Amino acid sequence: MLRYNGDNMIYLDHAATTPTDPEVIKAMMPYFRKKFGNASAIYEIGSEAKDAIESSRNLCAKAINADPDEIIFTSGGTESNNLAIKGLAFSNPNKKHIITSKFEHHAVENPCKWLESRGYKITYIDVGKNGIVNPKDIESCITENTLMVSIMSANNEIGTIQPIEQIGEICKNKGVYFHTDAVQAYCKIPIDVKRMNIDLLSASAHKIYGPKGVGLLYKKKGIKLTPLFHGGGHEEHLRSGTENVPGIVGFAKAVELAKNSMQERKEKETLLREKLVAKILEIPKTHLNGHPTKRLPGTANFWFQGIEGESLILMLADEGFACSTGSACSTGSLKPSHVLLAIGLKPDQAHGSLRVSIGKSTTEKDINKLIKSLPKIVRKLRALSPTWRE
Repeated sequence: MLRYNGDNMIYLDHAATTPTDPEVIKAMMPYFRKKFGNASAIYEIGSEAKDAIESSRNLCAKAINADPDEIIFTSGGTESNNLAIKGLAFSNPNKKHIITSKFEHHAVENPCKWLESRGYKITYIDVGKNGIVNPKDIESCITENTLMVSIMSANNEIGTIQPIEQIGEICKNKGVYFHTDAVQAYCKIPIDVKRMNIDLLSASAHKIYGPKGVGLLYKKKGIKLTPLFHGGGHEEHLRSGTENVPGIVGFAKAVELAKNSMQERKEKETLLREKLVAKILEIPKTHLNGHPTKRLPGTANFWFQGIEGESLILMLADEGFACSTGSACSTGSLKPSHVLLAIGLKPDQAHGSLRVSIGKSTTEKDINKLIKSLPKIVRKLRALSPTWRE
């Protein structure tokens, strides 16, 4: 069983990142030295690199029922989201309305805000207290000027799964493009881009036990994007730059492993999550954020009245647990989570949050230890709080 930082730490922050699987590392290693060639070169080690990329493209496409030539490799989810949103906007300058939700990842929210500052109209859909978008709200906001809808497949902080297939059907019928940020969902829950009418989809390797620094954008055939990078014309002229061959190979291996074990991991992680949720909610004045069941198998997010999340994380770390208060992608931010504010929490409530995200190495023993430690820490923090009253 793979453990992290020795046996003294229980890692429960898999929504932030995952350790690279040993089989992924093994698959990558030849492409650092023996097969190190530039994929654009025509001699043997260049051809080996090119073949490895195309084989990886096929695996990554198959995971979502896409065609290989619809996959563009990128540096990760942030680049994929920016290429999808800005690239589509730049290629369709006559339509300047985009619909998204109020609790998208910053890699979708901020490109939309950037376009908004340049004259685009952005409609931010409410998500309600259960953290799920109502497709009818999206449908009612679509106009003749609407270019695209961008709704994440599953939320990175509270784990709620969105009605992507219904949204895709609406977008198809209305003649607007549909993009989904599937960074948290890719190879964790079933996705079929054809059945779900998805036009653009973003994914990242490091969320599924692959390497950091590599991701993909699925782009349906016929959709035109303006590239963000201009150079040698790699990835069908949409992502110039010498390909990260070891990273791409590692991504594909991670996809292969994840797809083969998806159902097994789903069942295991759901059981552990349900046990955790039931026990943690026994702590007085504790609340589960988001829908109780329509969520990723391994993700649970709570808020505790009368405590501050950063202090909770630090005390959990002292007890040997690695958890988080929310997204790990907002470096140094002390602002309350926009996700938790979007589902109706007040700023002080959002500051008292805890995200626990289970992974494939998590055991029932790990969860039992957290269940034992967390109530004591909460009681201690509340005792120190000048505002807490039983």
